[in-house]
Amino acid sequence: MNSAVERVHISHVEMKEIVKTFPGVMACNHIDFDIRSGEVHSLLGENGAGKSTLMKMLYGMLRPDGGEILLDGRRAVFHSPADAISAGIGMIHQHFMLVPTMTVAQNVALGQPSSRGFMLDLDVVSDKIRKLSAEYGLRVNPDDLVSYLSVGEQQRVEIIKALYLGASIIILDEPTAVLTPQEVDDLFVVLRNLVAEGHGLVFISHKLHEVTTLSTRVSVLRDGHFMGTRDASCLDRDELVRMMVGRELKEITPRGYSGGAERLKVRDLHVQGDRGTEVVCGVTIDLHAGEILGIAGVAGNGQRELAEALIGVRVPTSGTILLEDADITTAKLNNRINAGMAMIPEERMQDGAIKDFSVQENVFLHDHSDPEFSAGIFLRFKKMEAHARRLIQDFKVKTPNLDTPIRNLSGGNIQKVIMARELSRKPSVLIASQPTRGVDIGASEYIRERLLLQRDNGTAVLLISEDLDELFSLSDRIAVMYEGRIMGLFNREDTDVQTLGFLMAGLDPKGESLVGPGCE
Repeated sequence: MNSAVERVHISHVEMKEIVKTFPGVMACNHIDFDIRSGEVHSLLGENGAGKSTLMKMLYGMLRPDGGEILLDGRRAVFHSPADAISAGIGMIHQHFMLVPTMTVAQNVALGQPSSRGFMLDLDVVSDKIRKLSAEYGLRVNPDDLVSYLSVGEQQRVEIIKALYLGASIIILDEPTAVLTPQEVDDLFVVLRNLVAEGHGLVFISHKLHEVTTLSTRVSVLRDGHFMGTRDASCLDRDELVRMMVGRELKEITPRGYSGGAERLKVRDLHVQGDRGTEVVCGVTIDLHAGEILGIAGVAGNGQRELAEALIGVRVPTSGTILLEDADITTAKLNNRINAGMAMIPEERMQDGAIKDFSVQENVFLHDHSDPEFSAGIFLRFKKMEAHARRLIQDFKVKTPNLDTPIRNLSGGNIQKVIMARELSRKPSVLIASQPTRGVDIGASEYIRERLLLQRDNGTAVLLISEDLDELFSLSDRIAVMYEGRIMGLFNREDTDVQTLGFLMAGLDPKGESLVGPGCE
C-alpha cells in the first residue's frame, strides 16, 4: 500500500474549550481554535503562551485535560501522532525529523508498509514523490541524499512526507526560522499552492511581517488565554503586538555608523568543527568601540565555531585574535574575561548557565573569586546577595527569589541573568550569539535595548544572528558568513535583505554560485 496514502479530506477542525495543565502552570485555559480547508490560520504568542502545547494536542503528542476536538463536526480523540496522521493531520516540526544518510524516497517510505510485502517499492514511492513535487511546485528529487540538501530543500522533503501520508491539515511550527529570505519566498509559494489545492495550514511564527503577508486569519494567545482572532482584511501590526504582550513595543531607530577605536582584530582565522573538518575558513574582521557588527548567516555556516574561538572555548588551527592589541589567540577563557571580553552564548543552558544552580549562583559563575566578594577561601555572602539582588532588579529578571533554580525560569529571564552577569563586568568587547533566540517578544525587546545601551556606552559588540530584521534594526555594519567564509561586509544603510539573502546562500545577485563546497 506504499503508493501513498489517500488524503483524508477535512473541511473544518475545531478545538473547543481546550484545557491543559502542568504542575503549577495552566498552559491552555479553555482555548477555542479552528482551521478550515483552503486557508492559513496563523497562531501568534510569546514563549509560554500555549501555542506549541495547543498544537501538540491537535497532533496527538499530548492529551487535553478538558475540551474536545471535532473533525467536520465529529468528535476525535488522538492517543498518538499516528492517530492524528490517520485522521488527516500532519505536522512539520521546526527541527526536521529526517535521516541524513538516507535518500528522499527512503525517508518518505520509512515506517510505511510496502505494496510488495517484504520487497521494497522505492520506485513506486519515487514516482509519487515526483507527482507531488510537480503538483505543488516543491522541486524535490527522490534520489538525492538528505545530507546533501540545503535546509530549504529538507523542509520541502518534510512537506512531501506529510502530503504522501495523506495530510489534509498541516501544522507548520516556526517553518522560516532557519531559512534565507529567498527560501522563505519559495516556501510561501509552496504554502499558497497547498492552500489553493484545499489544504488547511496552521502557521506558527513570531515574525509579524510573515504572518501578515501569508495569513487568512490570525489568532493570538497570551499566558495560556485566547486573546482573539483577526481576519487578514483587518490585520494591524500594533494591535497584534498589544494582544501578544499587553502593551506597545518601543520603536528601535537605527543610527549612522561612527565607530571608535579598534577593540578586536581577527586575521585569517581557521577553526575546525567537532568532526575535525574546517568550518571557519580564513575569517578576517575588525570590531570597533561603540559599534554593533552583525554576522548574518543560516545556521551551520561556522558562526557558532567562530564565536567559540573568539571567547576561548575552541582553539583555532591558525590565524590571530587581538584584543586591544594583545594576542589572545590561545589565551584561556578566564584570561579573556579578565582582559575585558564577555559572551552571551548561543546555547544558554549548555554554555551560559548551570541549570541546577540557583539564580544567585549563576550570577557568580565567574566572579566568586573576585576580592570584592571573597577573602581568601571565605566568601562575603552578604555582599554577594546584595550584588545579585541589584542585578536582578536592574535587568528586570522575574524570579520568585535568588535561591530559585535557574531551570525554573523562562528562556527570556534566563537570558537576562546571563546578560546581567556578563555586562556587570563592564566589558570592552561583547560577543552576543543568537541573544534573542527562543525568547518571547517582550524579552527580545529588552535584550535589544540592552545591546544598544552597551554600544552607546562604548562597548564593541559582535552580534551573531539568523534574524535579518534584528540585524538591520541593531547593527551598524553587517557581514555575511557562508560555509565558513565572510562573503561580504556592508554598512547597514548600504545593503538590503535581498542582497544579504543571496550571499547567505553563497550566490551573487544573479543567482550564480560564488564559492565551491566547504573550505577547500
